Amino acid sequence: MANEPVDMIMPMLREIRGEMLEIRGELGAVKQQLHKLEIGQKSIRNALTADTMLSKFMTGDFEERISELESKVETLMKGT
Repeated sequence: MANEPVDMIMPMLREIRGEMLEIRGELGAVKQQLHKLEIGQKSIRNALTADTMLSKFMTGDFEERISELESKVETLMKGT
């Protein structure tokens, strides 16, 4: 009678429950890794944005200097 299908259901359900708990644990670990990757990606985006802003600032500064030099050269050329 121990091999009756009814007697096998509870052990199978316990086994399934154990496997489900194991899978939940693994899913939690995957979620943590994904969260770490997202934080790293956000950090990289912020660094790229800062680099772009710094580049634009530097370019603007050089353009301003060049403009000033051009106006001085133009003034010198008109004076002679």
